[in-house]
Amino acid sequence: MSQRQVLQVFEQYQKSRTAFVQTVAELATRPQNIETLQNAGVMALLRPLLLDVVPTIQQTAALALGRLANYNDSLAEAVVKGDILPQLVYSLSEQNRFYKKAAAFVLRAVAKHSPQLAQSVVDCGALDSLVICLEEFDPTVKEAAAWALGYIARHNADLAQSVVDAGAVPLLVLCIQEPEIALKRIAASSISDLAKHSPELAQTVVDAGAIAHLAQMILNPDSKLKRQVFSALSQIAKHSVDLAEMVVEAEIFPASFACLKDTDEYVKKNCATLIREVAKHTPELAQLLVNAGGVAAIVDFICENRGNIRLPGVMMLGYVGAHTENLAMAVIVSKGVVQLALTLSEEKEDHLKAAAAWALGQIGRHTPEHAKAVSLTNVLPKLLECYLRAESTEDLQQKSKKALKSILQKCVYLPALEPLLHDAPANILKHIVGQFSKVLPHDPKARRLFVTSGGLKKIQEIKTEDGSPLAEYINTINNCYPEEIVKYYSPGYSEQLLDRIEQYQPQA
Repeated sequence: MSQRQVLQVFEQYQKSRTAFVQTVAELATRPQNIETLQNAGVMALLRPLLLDVVPTIQQTAALALGRLANYNDSLAEAVVKGDILPQLVYSLSEQNRFYKKAAAFVLRAVAKHSPQLAQSVVDCGALDSLVICLEEFDPTVKEAAAWALGYIARHNADLAQSVVDAGAVPLLVLCIQEPEIALKRIAASSISDLAKHSPELAQTVVDAGAIAHLAQMILNPDSKLKRQVFSALSQIAKHSVDLAEMVVEAEIFPASFACLKDTDEYVKKNCATLIREVAKHTPELAQLLVNAGGVAAIVDFICENRGNIRLPGVMMLGYVGAHTENLAMAVIVSKGVVQLALTLSEEKEDHLKAAAAWALGQIGRHTPEHAKAVSLTNVLPKLLECYLRAESTEDLQQKSKKALKSILQKCVYLPALEPLLHDAPANILKHIVGQFSKVLPHDPKARRLFVTSGGLKKIQEIKTEDGSPLAEYINTINNCYPEEIVKYYSPGYSEQLLDRIEQYQPQA
């Protein structure tokens, strides 16, 4: 057998290995093939190919493994159990940039499914190798490494702390300054995943100078980058007053309000979330947003959007309104209550209705003036309906009940209260009747209107226990009227009159 023929055998074997890994990598892109590949023992066959003498076979084998592990957690588990991770980690520091990219992809695909799988990636020493990859010259290698680090950090504070301890944060901050948009996106996303868990982790990100670099990108034309930038700033601002103030000091307001009208849904939602996270902390921060035009911008945002995207805007108005009377009045003046009332009636999802109910309660609970402004939007019957509706979630019922009570305790605008007299259950009714008992003794016009609208008649029909607050309120109201009027509207009085007619003997 000639040398040529001997070498042909090896070439044939190499071609077969190449064809195998390429085909498997291709098949792994389609979900319907995954189970068949798994049952055929594909993991055990790919593992030795990671150490193949031919670099392209190594890379394609890693790519195939990554696609399989990405599909579900049992395949990711198989990568861990097959002792594949240490091989990949070793290769990250030894091999070329193409292999590094593929290896980082596998680590990311394994880590994404659960904290336990992410911990397996950490335990095999991957963090140090991934952090070294952040210093590579090739931006696509940096991107793959940053992505994997973000997927490890996103699960919980301990894993995020491991990523910080490996020295990733300063390098991720350098990555957001690189010219490549894709690298900026992933680095910003990973910073967001790190900052979200605790004030300490967010502080680590801030100390590395992340805010200033993120703030420069809020008006970048790339929507996917803006999504991550607003997400990262929100995750920093949410933890404490100090961190929120640092975000505000980067002078992102009012410039970022323009992004509430962005064409990208996620940019709009993340921008609204950032505004909410700043507004919630203190009256001073809320006032700063009001002065910059933030409430008006959020009211427009709620008006122009439908569904889940509205939620951060609705909550922002609630937080602003909760702080002080003046801030609540700023929401009212900006027509915020009208939009909250529309959200309460238009939206189908109970969690959105609950958020709107909560926000309305926060705004209306301050003074009679605030309560009147809220009640003029005809929101009280809607809140009552949400509370009484059997299909409402418990959260919606509780928030509607609480909002109703807090608004009713301040509301002295009787035309808004009267419709509720006929439908409210006893626990709400006492608050409504209580408000009438405060106003009627001092207002003759209101007393007359209360009779002609049927209010006094309704009051007489309410069954109460002697000595209860409700009974006392009704007595107070009845004392505002002559006894014969009260009698006239009491149940059974017409029968008494008819009886008297029968018993009456006309004088001849």
